[in-house]
Amino acid sequence: MNIFQDFKNEYRLGGLVQKIIFWNIGIFVVFSLLSMILKVTNVHFNYYEYVALPSLFSKYITRFWTIFTYMFFHLDFFHLLFNVLVLWFSSRYFLYYFTLKQFTTVYFIGGIFAGIVFLTYFQFIGVQSQLIGASGAILAVLFAVTIYAPYTQVGFFSLSFVKLWHISFFILFLDFIQMPFGNFGGHLAHFGGAFFGFIYVKLLQNGTDLSKGISKLQDIFKSSVTPKKKTPFKKVHKNNYQRPVSSNVSKENDINQKKIDDILDKISKSGYDSLSKEEKEFLFKAGNS
Repeated sequence: MNIFQDFKNEYRLGGLVQKIIFWNIGIFVVFSLLSMILKVTNVHFNYYEYVALPSLFSKYITRFWTIFTYMFFHLDFFHLLFNVLVLWFSSRYFLYYFTLKQFTTVYFIGGIFAGIVFLTYFQFIGVQSQLIGASGAILAVLFAVTIYAPYTQVGFFSLSFVKLWHISFFILFLDFIQMPFGNFGGHLAHFGGAFFGFIYVKLLQNGTDLSKGISKLQDIFKSSVTPKKKTPFKKVHKNNYQRPVSSNVSKENDINQKKIDDILDKISKSGYDSLSKEEKEFLFKAGNS
């Protein structure tokens, strides 16, 4: 099995978090190669103009898609590396307490909210700038789980006293002290993402789960774009013979199917390697039965 097949299997079997990491790395590699080709051929083309979020609304309305695309582009390798590591770290704790649908909502809507904060600020000062990077979306995830379970113990270099809120507020503190030295709008967007994570959990604790509304919109969209299958008319012949139904077999099949569904959910969240030996054996037997 070659390395490309390994990556393909990791992508196919991995959960949403792993796919987001793959998307960010893949986009960075492709556009880094594009930048190199443009430089070698002496072609002047700034693709950031079409994927980064512009600070001025007058420019944004002609590139409205950038409120989403900016989250998948990074300035350099270290920018990407830091975001990937924090995403991997924060998602592990988030998915321990929340569902994958809730992660999807917090990550993407948190990133959009961070972009809106960036846009709003620059409308008042009228300075032209750009925003790229997934930091706002990632901090939304990190601070959502931090607000929900701040005293969760973190395995950080075997230091048992380190709690989740220590890590989260240290990252936010780094943003705060860097604000006077440049990229003020970018750091402000990070605070916007963190604030959305705070809002999400507080609403959830009061009985309002924003992810349910997003899920309903997703279902409506899927139903609108998925063509309904037309079933041809069939002549039905009545058969008076009734086959005896075995309720025990039906119950056993339902139990096995539920166990298979639970295992597949676990693979989608944490990958195949997270399964126990018994779960792997059960899945193998079910696939060959």
